[in-house]
Amino acid sequence: MIKKYFGTDGIRGKVNGSKINGEMFFKFGLAAGTYFKNIKKSKQMAIIAKDTRLSGYTLEPALVSGLASAGMHIYTLGPLPTNGLAMLTKKMRANMGIMITASHNPYHDNGLKLFGPDGLKLSDRIEKKIEKLIDSKITKNLSKPIELGRVKRLEDANDSYIKILKQNFPSSLSLKGIKIALDCANGAGYKAGPALFKSLGAKVYDTGTSPNGLNINLKSGSTYPSKICQMTKKNKAHIGISLDGDADRIIVCDEKGKIIDGDKILAMLGERWKRKKILKGGVIGTLMSNYGLENFFKNNGIKFLRSNVGDRYVKEKMKKNKFNLGGEQSGHIILGKFATTGDGLLVALEILFSLRKRKKASELFNKFKPTPQILENVEVRDKSIINTPKCKRAIIQAKKIINNKGRILVRKSGTEPKIRIMIESEDSRLNKFCVNIIKKSIQ
Repeated sequence: MIKKYFGTDGIRGKVNGSKINGEMFFKFGLAAGTYFKNIKKSKQMAIIAKDTRLSGYTLEPALVSGLASAGMHIYTLGPLPTNGLAMLTKKMRANMGIMITASHNPYHDNGLKLFGPDGLKLSDRIEKKIEKLIDSKITKNLSKPIELGRVKRLEDANDSYIKILKQNFPSSLSLKGIKIALDCANGAGYKAGPALFKSLGAKVYDTGTSPNGLNINLKSGSTYPSKICQMTKKNKAHIGISLDGDADRIIVCDEKGKIIDGDKILAMLGERWKRKKILKGGVIGTLMSNYGLENFFKNNGIKFLRSNVGDRYVKEKMKKNKFNLGGEQSGHIILGKFATTGDGLLVALEILFSLRKRKKASELFNKFKPTPQILENVEVRDKSIINTPKCKRAIIQAKKIINNKGRILVRKSGTEPKIRIMIESEDSRLNKFCVNIIKKSIQ
């Protein structure tokens, strides 16, 4: 299903480009408000949160104007993690929640993630309907003057979110004696992250908590995990926790400074949940999930299925198969028992709940040996280069060389102007050779 504005995770692009500008955000707000107003007649309400990008100050008013013009009443929450918005959308019984963010992208990008009244990201079908409204005549969807929406600011959204997070765990939960190195990427979790862990008694060494609008994800956060590894070793912390710009993903490092990615987190949680009889059905990974993870679950009698890349597709497959755990190698982990989308802080609490007695993260996550894997991101001007004869021939050549000894996945990024290449097999030199063949055809 080809979409005009929405990608694998909402709408995203360069600020003041063709999609991400004030005019388009007015249209997005008007279209989304019109759609959800017609779906749910009572309590015409939308809530909006954002990350810390400078462009949020220009895009949020335009979005608010579009929603109010559609007849929606709006609450703005300020900087808040994405799943905090999803949780509050459901709690406040809003028609929808909108997160202004470009997640792990640099400051010059921005975008939207939309949630329905159930706190779930929208399906492809609903996104297509909203796209039709975006391109329809503006005057057709404008409300009468007496039906225009009103706007209010809520100042306690982070406190409400932290309260919901804590309610998922025993009231006796204490992190006293645990030292945490925390990198909030100068993003949406910069308030809630330190406040949450300190309130539970942990000693927190934090960084990435001084956003200036331009430093979000800048050499920090889950896409730059070496920073948290250094901090963890320097402060002799028990664990390092690294979030991304909207705090919906998490990458961890153990007390030795070794990176723990989403696959290793899923392995630990899947095994633990099965042992505690919490796991339902099995675990959903993606096409990018390491074969070592799949083999680990197979050996432990845990059903494992793969979805397309994107936490929205993980959640859809979880729902379809009635599984309650899923995630991506990149750190989007969905704890279906507690949440409807990825939440770095929620996953961190679940990890810390397991760690508080053991105190050695290296033992907690030592579950499987990953199959050698190379992940390469090639920046391109036009992602359709992947469909050129030259690129197709290179992919076929690489697959012949691997010859059923591994996996090759080449795809367009749904969030950035990049082609993503993943190759895994037991032969690391072969992996590198095949990656270079494909990279040359793209470059």
